[in-house]
Amino acid sequence: MQTLIVQPQNKEQLRAVESVLKLLKVNFIIQEDTLPAYVIDGVTESMQEAKAGELTPFKSIREMLDLE
Repeated sequence: MQTLIVQPQNKEQLRAVESVLKLLKVNFIIQEDTLPAYVIDGVTESMQEAKAGELTPFKSIREMLDLE
């Protein structure tokens, strides 16, 4: 049997897909995408820095990684 991965973009699409699968009696599993805490913490910190105007412009990825 094959596996089908569906990624709805909003709750309306999710409900529609679930309804169709239930009508067709297709088994399905719902999994929530979760990010590690360190990723969420880093994004939160970056957003706070941006709001405070603490931005650092970079011209290239090499400059950002201090490889130049």
